[in-house]
Amino acid sequence: MSEFTPIPVTVLSGFLGVGKTTLLRHLLKAEHGLKIAVIENEFSDAGIDTQLLGDEPVQVMTLANGCVCCTIHTDLTKALYLLLERLDNGEIAFDRLVIECTGLADPAPVAQTFFIDEELRERYILDGIITLVDAAHADVHLAQTIAQAQVGFADRLLVSKTDLVDKASFEALSERLTRINRRAPVRVVEHGKIDLAELLDVRGFNLNADLGGGLNLRPLLKGNSLDRISSLVLRTDQALDIDKLSEFMNELLEAHGKQLLRYKGVLNIAGEPRRLVFQGVLKLYGFDWDTEWAEGETRESVMVFIADELPEEKIRAGFAALTA
Repeated sequence: MSEFTPIPVTVLSGFLGVGKTTLLRHLLKAEHGLKIAVIENEFSDAGIDTQLLGDEPVQVMTLANGCVCCTIHTDLTKALYLLLERLDNGEIAFDRLVIECTGLADPAPVAQTFFIDEELRERYILDGIITLVDAAHADVHLAQTIAQAQVGFADRLLVSKTDLVDKASFEALSERLTRINRRAPVRVVEHGKIDLAELLDVRGFNLNADLGGGLNLRPLLKGNSLDRISSLVLRTDQALDIDKLSEFMNELLEAHGKQLLRYKGVLNIAGEPRRLVFQGVLKLYGFDWDTEWAEGETRESVMVFIADELPEEKIRAGFAALTA
């Protein structure tokens, strides 16, 4: 066992100009008493402090309130190790990490870093992916699959610049975001200000029975969806056979693992008093037994899939076969 308490990591994604830097400034300057380290990619719209960008591949500076700002011109893994080295040497102190993804970045490789690298997995724990969406330019941004992917990966969706659009446009945007991602609650952020509780301790990657803070089970209007990325929620109160389930998931990941951005389930397994929880990102997934079902509680299995060109018919047919 490692003697370290893993450092929670929040990944901030969203297109250029959506207000990530404003949000980061708020995060770094707020009097929250937290020691937050921020890894900022050098491509961001306006650096937290442009004077920092020297020729060093990694620059680290401690701010007045004890937060740490790190600017990288190298790969993320190197920066993560460098921060740990300085932390262990006592040069810097932080107990949380926020990573800002560049505007056009795919959050998948960032998320995968924390699952694949054994040592990093021991020292850091991915807490949540937060995606900012600019209400005024959402239509233009969401025309690109990468922006839809950023929405699909998110545990929380923050909408900025809502003051620039009317109520109907905001409602249409919320509906569209929910169609892409049924797991993530949609919140409004005003000029980078939001309650930190919305950003931190999201526990989006914990193996637990929480399907996502905003799991939206209400039927969505059958809109004409132009988005390649969408989500599907399946539920049944019939107990599932664990062997069939395992076969279903393996076949699905074999055929569509690269398309499945995020998926999670809380399942009622035949002959088992405990819930089975599973979740994954692309082809990486884990499962574990959770708490026992309470007496008299409805034992219902719920699964959520968020995918690129979601193979809906195939998933529905596979799921139906589990309950047959």
